[in-house]
Amino acid sequence: MNALLGHSITYRIAVGPQAGRKVFTLQTLPACDEPFDEGAGKVAGFSLHAGVAARAWERRKLERLCRYISRQAVSEKRLSLTPNGNIRYQLKTPYRDGTTHVIFEPLDFIARLAALVPKPRVNLTRFHGVFAPNSKHRGSVTPAKRGKGNKPKSVDDLQERTPAERRASMSWAQRLKRVFNIDIETCRECGGAVKVNACIEDPVVIKQILDHLKHKAETSESRALPESRAPPAGLHQGLFD
Repeated sequence: MNALLGHSITYRIAVGPQAGRKVFTLQTLPACDEPFDEGAGKVAGFSLHAGVAARAWERRKLERLCRYISRQAVSEKRLSLTPNGNIRYQLKTPYRDGTTHVIFEPLDFIARLAALVPKPRVNLTRFHGVFAPNSKHRGSVTPAKRGKGNKPKSVDDLQERTPAERRASMSWAQRLKRVFNIDIETCRECGGAVKVNACIEDPVVIKQILDHLKHKAETSESRALPESRAPPAGLHQGLFD
């Protein structure tokens, strides 16, 4: 997988007899020295675009941005077959050198798709440098001031934090309420605070608990007492004679 990722980033063929060579491209436009976008940097095959920003009240712009970054990696509308059986992919935006189409061999195209599949149990968003989890400078550059080597804050420090710091250090229960509107910290019966004693993640144990609760609910419903009714008319008359 590391080899596939490396070839995918550098636009080289990963498998087959042409492995290591540059991918065949079609340049149908003249080369352009001026950048198409401002605020984008490219180093060693990686690109970082920092030219788009959305303020707190620009919810529609934020939604468009989220839809854009969560789109699928390959557009089927711009994907086609060449007469000799290769895969031709039309770029949405031409490259600076005028490239508008990229040609893949079928096996190399499968290798490119495999490079896009995320690894299991690995975060899709990774941080490097001072933002890395093990960086000793992370606490100095993050809003929550959390990082390796930082001492836990006291109660007074937690109360004096800004709203941005409090949002950055929300617990998983608070995020569950914010994203899915599921509040597990408030009792549905009395409205009091609920304390989380344990977090069960084992699927086998979760299934056993749910089966037990389902069986308990069915048993309690079957043993429910019948609804109360008024006494007979004669008995009711005799009580007051």
